[in-house]
This record gives sequence, C-alpha cells and structure tokens, in this order.
Amino acid sequence: MIHCYQFEGLNIVLDVFSGSIHMTDPVAFDMIRWYETEPAEAVMAKAMEVHKITRTDAEECITDIKKLKEEGKLYVPDKYEHLARDFRKKRFSIKALCLHVAHTCNLNCSYCFASQGKYHGDRALMSLETGKKAIDFLIENSGYHKNLDIDFFGGEPLMNWEVCKELVKYGREQEKLHGKNIRFTLTTNGILLNDEVTDFCNKEMHNVVLSLDGRKDVNDRFRVDMAGNGSYDRIVPNFQKFVEKRGSKSYYMRGTFTHHNTDFVNDIKHMLDLGFTELSMEPVVTDPSSPSALTEEDLPVLFEQYEELARLMVKRYNEGKPFTFYHYMLDLTCGPCIYKRVAGCGSGTEYLAVTPWGDLYPCHQFVGDPNYKMGDIYTGVTATETRDKFAACNAYSRPECRDCWAKLYCSGGCAANSYHATGDIQGVYEYGCKLFKKRIECAIGVKLLTSGIDQPGAK
Repeated sequence: MIHCYQFEGLNIVLDVFSGSIHMTDPVAFDMIRWYETEPAEAVMAKAMEVHKITRTDAEECITDIKKLKEEGKLYVPDKYEHLARDFRKKRFSIKALCLHVAHTCNLNCSYCFASQGKYHGDRALMSLETGKKAIDFLIENSGYHKNLDIDFFGGEPLMNWEVCKELVKYGREQEKLHGKNIRFTLTTNGILLNDEVTDFCNKEMHNVVLSLDGRKDVNDRFRVDMAGNGSYDRIVPNFQKFVEKRGSKSYYMRGTFTHHNTDFVNDIKHMLDLGFTELSMEPVVTDPSSPSALTEEDLPVLFEQYEELARLMVKRYNEGKPFTFYHYMLDLTCGPCIYKRVAGCGSGTEYLAVTPWGDLYPCHQFVGDPNYKMGDIYTGVTATETRDKFAACNAYSRPECRDCWAKLYCSGGCAANSYHATGDIQGVYEYGCKLFKKRIECAIGVKLLTSGIDQPGAK
C-alpha cells in the first residue's frame, strides 16, 4: 500500500508497510501511483501521453520503480497483521499510571471532559496512603518493564501538592529497592504554580504539561475561575518563570482549540511570542451539540491551519528559531517500534488511571463511567472482559481501518475518542481520523523540508 500526496511543492510517496518515503518529480509521482494497480506497459503509455516524455524516459522510470520494489521500498505487502491478533492479550504488565490526586479544580472550564475535575462524581483528594498503594500496585504488576511512568493528574493536582511531593519521595525509595526507574509527569493549569513547585518539578519531573489555550481572549473564553474571571493574566507569568527555569528539560504548553478559535495557528504564534517553544494544540472532543464543538464546516479551515503551521515551522527552522509541535513529532528512521505502531497506547492494559479512592479505569477519559471500572489497587484488575476488549483494540481491529494508509501512525486511534463519538471503543471517530491524517501529511512534509535532503527526486 502506498499513499501519494503533494505538499508545498513536494511530490511525496509513502510506502505504508516499509515506512519508506520518497520525494519525486511529477513524472515518477504519477507513474508510481499508476504502477500499483496497472501493468507496466499501460503505465508507460499513460506517462508518455500525459507528460510528453519519450519511451526511453518512461522505461528508465519503470526500471527505477521495479528496483525500489525489489529492495522493499515500494509496494511492500502487509506483514504485520498477524501481530495484532493477540499481542496485547499476552502482555498485561502495567508500565504507567495516571494518578488522579485531585478530583477538584480551581478553574471552571466549560469544555472540561472531567466535569470541572469532579469526573461526574464527588470532589476528593487522594490520600498519601492511597497514593503509596498505587505505586506499590504499579511496581508489583510491572513485570519486565524497567521504566515506569506516573502522571499527577486532576482536576488540578497542585491542589494536593504535599501528597504529590511525598509520593515522589516514596517512588524514589521504591524504585531503588525494586530495580525500576520511575518518570514522573505533572499536568497543571498554573494557578498555584510558584517558586517551590517550579524548583521541585525541575528537579523531579520528567515532563510538565502546562495548560494554556493561547491568546488572552481565546484562553479566557473557557478557562475561567468559579467567579467567571479569566485565568490568562494569572497563569502566563507563572508559566514564563517556570519555563525560564526549566532549561532543557521537557515541558509542553498544552492548548485546546474549539469552534471559536479555528484559527489556532494565531494562538501558536502568540505562545511563541511569549517565549514558549514546546507546544501542543488539541482539537476539542465534546458533545456535538455544544457551541464549542468542531463542525464539518470547520474542516477546510483546520486543514489550512495545519498547513500554515507546517510552513511556520519550516520558516522558523530556517531562521534558526525552531519550535516543537507535539503532533508533528516524527522519527522517520528508527521509531516507534512496530508493536507500538500496531497496538497503540496500551490504555486498559499497560496504562491505567487511578481515582482518589484507588479505583482503576482504562485511562483518564473513562474515569467516572461505571461501565469501565476495571477494579482497584487493592484487589487488582477484576474486569478482565473489559481488559480483553482494550487488548483487542489495534490498527487492524476496525474494518474501516483496513485500507487506511495512516493506521501504523495512529495505531487504530484513541479508544476514548471512539467511545465518546460512537458509544463503542471499537468504533471510529471519523472527524478525528480526518484531522489525524492531515497532521501526519504535514508532519512528514515538515520533516522533509527541514532534513537537508535535496529535492525533488531524492529518496
């Protein structure tokens, strides 16, 4: 299977199952497209007619195409489907927990999937004892995994900051005893971010996610406190001080774009002006009846925005001022591994969310849904049928994905988004698919335009 598309003057051919990417001239671009389904003689005849080339030129191009096929760089058959059948079913070791240390929040964002941090339940803070037990549970069930991940999440985790600090201390003690390496991450809205939190995070946190939607009017439309006051003026100085002290360690400015700011590249530019260079903007996933929900009419605008973002990234790269956009991060040479490409994020199998009471859910987006409670940290995973359903989610489990060129990039997509869009974790969130495929096309384009490879015609 191949995918051919054009981007910023490039003719790009992606061979899906080898991962090979080719930049070609217009003649080779068309002949590669045609050769997948037509005999060589017909392809050459069409090329001579459409592109007005000689038969000798056409024959040379066909020879090159055949050579690439022989080398396993074009039209490579699918050799991975068998991996999808039972890979996750054999691997139930847990390597990551999302610790909901605070089911409460000091903001009142109307688009919040977590119902302003309550997850459609009671407000609560995780006790230190529960948190320690969760870390014990992770280590006991981590099997062969040496590197483990814990994300302090909410609500707003800084509302339970003392427990977060003590849990990091406990984790550092336990990792030494058990030969593990725990990477801690914190996600915060920034209201309570101060010098103490900053210094501690810069010492202990592998990554920190900072929530900002961009321009002041955009951010303050939804990210407001209980009195309806916008958060921008309070959090931006905190974030700037934090990032300045962060140095080279990982962080992300994480924004959400909605129907009200489909021009989200302007929010990206604003965050760059504020001094932030590690960026992410996520499309809102909400009830279609919500005023903030993205619409079909928004799609052409969003596609153009992703292209504009790509152009901006290339421009700033050439100016010596690069920045990172989460969804455009691709390693085209050595990762991720094919098992990850097939099986996805591991929600419900390798990755679980823990509530303040110690209940287990497949991920943070399922917390509070009684149909998806999987057990607790005291008795373990008891809803094995639910676990098996998540284990069966992969790049090949949905008929709609079978002929999709992007399946080894999305791994079948987000189970939570599928569930919220269709009522079934094996469903297909079509809107999200369209955005994802556009992002991958742009991400490949950015990679090619900043790689230093001569173009066109280089391979």
